Amino acid sequence: MLNMVFLTNSWLSSFNQPGLCITVAALLHYFLLAAFTWMCLESVHFYLALVKVFNVYVPKYILKCCIAGWGIPAIVITIVLTINKDFYGNGSHSESNPFNNFCWIQENMVFYISVVLYVFLIFLTNTAMFITVLLQIHSVKSRTQKRSRIWQR
Repeated sequence: MLNMVFLTNSWLSSFNQPGLCITVAALLHYFLLAAFTWMCLESVHFYLALVKVFNVYVPKYILKCCIAGWGIPAIVITIVLTINKDFYGNGSHSESNPFNNFCWIQENMVFYISVVLYVFLIFLTNTAMFITVLLQIHSVKSRTQKRSRIWQR
């Protein structure tokens, strides 16, 4: 859906309908955040599968992942729309080339908080999970090598 909204964004913004542009920008924002949220959930799943291998039963795990994966971005978009729906709009005001128009976030501060900070936090989480998994793999490998040396003796 992110790709579909992104590819049709320029065409839809050429209609010069503020409501349509706000909707398209909000959908683009939502699907972008949802993609990054699902990426974060994948890293958590990776952590659970490789580090917390045993006793990690989470009741209704898929339902909880779906609520987080689709719900957290929806909360962010709802907050932005509640504060001011005009944060979304047409990015270019050039009449000479209508294909330069793009519906997106108009306020820099809103962009930095709701996109850049969001992606940065997910990047930090993914990095922490990755390092933890690498340390776990290294630990298992070193324990296996020690055991094999003991058995060889």
